[in-house]
Amino acid sequence: MARWKKPSKDEILENRRTLAERARCGDLRLPGAVAELRKGIGMTQDEFAKVLGLTRRQIAEIEAGSANPTLETLEKVGRLFGLTIGLVPKAAGDG
Repeated sequence: MARWKKPSKDEILENRRTLAERARCGDLRLPGAVAELRKGIGMTQDEFAKVLGLTRRQIAEIEAGSANPTLETLEKVGRLFGLTIGLVPKAAGDG
């Protein structure tokens, strides 16, 4: 298995722009969004957890879709990226 490579500063900036645009379009969904946001800024689960005051296991469970994070936890994640938690209308065809 290939080892994950930390992105360069330019890659991080591009990742942030792409993720911000996807957020504006309502295209970021849990649990995948948390992993994409974390990886987009070049952090491991452990580093990300420490910044948020959570455990690595909590981050792993959120990313795997097996956790039920509180609103407070989701707000902590969003705050790091200048995002707010809210309701997004379903796109046509979404179940």
